[in-house]
Amino acid sequence: MAHKAKIGILGASGYTGSECVRLLLRHPQVEIVLLTADRKAGQEMRDVFPQFAPFGLPKLVSIDSVDWAAAALDLVFCALPHATTQKVLAALLAAAPNTKVVDLSADFRLADTAAYARWYGQEHSAPELQKEAVYGLVEVHRDAIRTARLVANPGCYTTCAQLPLVPLLKAKAIDPDEIVVDAKSGVTGAGRAAKENMLFSEVSEGFHAYGVGHHRHMAELDQEFSLAAGREVIVSFTPHLVPMNRGMLSTIYVRGLGKSPQDLHAILAATYAHEPFVQVLPFGEMPQTRHVRGSNMTFLGVHADRQPGRAIIGSALDNLVKGAAGQAVQNMNLVLGFAETAGLEQVALFP
Repeated sequence: MAHKAKIGILGASGYTGSECVRLLLRHPQVEIVLLTADRKAGQEMRDVFPQFAPFGLPKLVSIDSVDWAAAALDLVFCALPHATTQKVLAALLAAAPNTKVVDLSADFRLADTAAYARWYGQEHSAPELQKEAVYGLVEVHRDAIRTARLVANPGCYTTCAQLPLVPLLKAKAIDPDEIVVDAKSGVTGAGRAAKENMLFSEVSEGFHAYGVGHHRHMAELDQEFSLAAGREVIVSFTPHLVPMNRGMLSTIYVRGLGKSPQDLHAILAATYAHEPFVQVLPFGEMPQTRHVRGSNMTFLGVHADRQPGRAIIGSALDNLVKGAAGQAVQNMNLVLGFAETAGLEQVALFP
């Protein structure tokens, strides 16, 4: 039997960690050999997520108990909370420098460590590692990701907004100063830890904005949009919590620079014509979260606004898949030299 890559998942008891497990179980070229979850250490994965009962997965262990050199992992997915990840990965890569990492936290997404300190309220604890981190939006940074040791997996909100907007900014087709991103996410985006404001009775039958005017993903959006535009871009972005388990929809308002809404649609259609995980819908159609649920797809749509020169862009993805674990597996495939679509070909689940 051909050699399979040895994979570890740190934070496997959370939603994104368990989603990595789900996807990797059907990946033909990897073997899951390590699962960590400090609060659930000592338990079987099936005890934490019963859907994994049929599979022979390793028992959950604490991170402190892992001998990184002896583990000899080919790649690690890190699905830990921000602020803890930097120290864990610094120790891991010091002990096992040949191990590749795809980090699903926010700890290595911002190239400027001063910006990290400003937005996250504490100093970056691994600035040397930050210098080598590659931002993991595959459709934009594919070539750099292939040779990376440390990939910073993008956030779900940022992926949902960047896929439609980065090509338009690069083409100088829209006004960088007139971008409004109105975004909505399912509750799994808040993680699995018990929180009073995430109780069923707190979120059901309602819909609300949060992080208004100062959400941490703004820094990530500004960084990548400025890179694409070749000048500073400060985006208007507001996230909302929707009472559904998974899914993300961004409704984006832009003004064309000498470009009609049809022109913007044509740019996106040409950009993504051969991308396996981005589907540009016919002009005038808008995407729905139910049509990407459980898949690694992003659906994009462009519609004319009633104001001349303006367009409305829709972007929908599954926040746990293309917005997190699916994109992480896509990054792993590039880093380890596998087919980019391996383990990610499942079709969306509807109804």
